[in-house]
Amino acid sequence: MGHHPVTTTRLITCHSILQLDLRHTYTAPALTDAHHMHRIVMGGFKGWVPDGAPDARAQVGVLSTWSADLKTETLLIVVQSRVRPDWSGIPRSALRQPADVRNIDQPINTGDRFTFRTIVNPVRARPNKENPGARSKRIPHARPEHVRRWFEERLHTGGAPAPNRGIETIGADADRANLAIRMLPPVESDHHKGLKIARAEIRGTLTVTDPSTFTKALTNGFGRARAYSCGLILTRPSTA
Repeated sequence: MGHHPVTTTRLITCHSILQLDLRHTYTAPALTDAHHMHRIVMGGFKGWVPDGAPDARAQVGVLSTWSADLKTETLLIVVQSRVRPDWSGIPRSALRQPADVRNIDQPINTGDRFTFRTIVNPVRARPNKENPGARSKRIPHARPEHVRRWFEERLHTGGAPAPNRGIETIGADADRANLAIRMLPPVESDHHKGLKIARAEIRGTLTVTDPSTFTKALTNGFGRARAYSCGLILTRPSTA
């Protein structure tokens, strides 16, 4: 029997929308310490996995993204997860609004179009010339055109086989001419010496070419630094 590609899947997940007061002592360190931001995000999932589990984030399927409005002193965090979180550990005085938790059940079909936003950690591997047997160095892309090329390598054109470059694709193509790339300040942490995560924001429109792969990318994220609010793809059905 021949292989018939999957044409419909469903994204089943949970989204939490947190609006926090940047002036509050619970929130303020998150802008200067990536590990503090990670602790806020993971604070909603206590008890789901054993304490100290090295892959706790991946087990509960946690991805996140955030933006800071310095004028209104508001930190907006969107958290995606496989399980329903409990945000009661956040001080009420730190919340601008009660936590908004939503169950998501989104059908995904070949040809569906979505507007999207994602924050990525765009890096490339460079061989270690000083020590050829050592692990390759991770070099961040610092220019929008390089980030664009990095992202386009992960797209999948409709009707074509998935590229076999050792790069995981996201199961969708983009309106490439209208991709908007914005370089963001890196995030760092004193908790992990030397941690410095380059970031870029990508916005545009995606067309689904492989629903199974696309749903996997939405569920698991893509790229590196997923524990530090990179790799989550937020989508909205496009009416255009």
